[in-house]
Amino acid sequence: MSAPMRREQRGLVPELFDWLELPFAALRPPAAQPIKFEDYVKDDRYVLRAELPGIDPGKDVEITVSNGVLTVHAERRDEHRDQHRSEFSYGSFTRSVTLPPGADENDIKATYDKGILEVSVKRGGHEREGRRIPIESQTQRQKKG
Repeated sequence: MSAPMRREQRGLVPELFDWLELPFAALRPPAAQPIKFEDYVKDDRYVLRAELPGIDPGKDVEITVSNGVLTVHAERRDEHRDQHRSEFSYGSFTRSVTLPPGADENDIKATYDKGILEVSVKRGGHEREGRRIPIESQTQRQKKG
């Protein structure tokens, strides 16, 4: 998602694909299930939230930014042992998003609370409003010249 405005313009088709995928999500191993992301603009900040339950954000999550691209990388390791058997699961994911124009890469904050990672980036200037470009017809050009 290159800009927060894209979420509003997604339309029905992406939502339909999300609904079709839901029944099959239970068949995937836990590490292969996609991480849910959401993004929005609040006040003067671009906010990205990710569901990352059961991880240690100090050890298992790395957030980097470079050339207007914010990357979240996380690894999950889970191991259970009892007297007669052990069971483990593991996996990693990386997701990158293009920050909106004017985002301040030096003002990024990240918090983790109750399984939700929230990363916010200060937006520099607000995007300029688009302007309409007049179209000149060939007849108009001939009258001028």
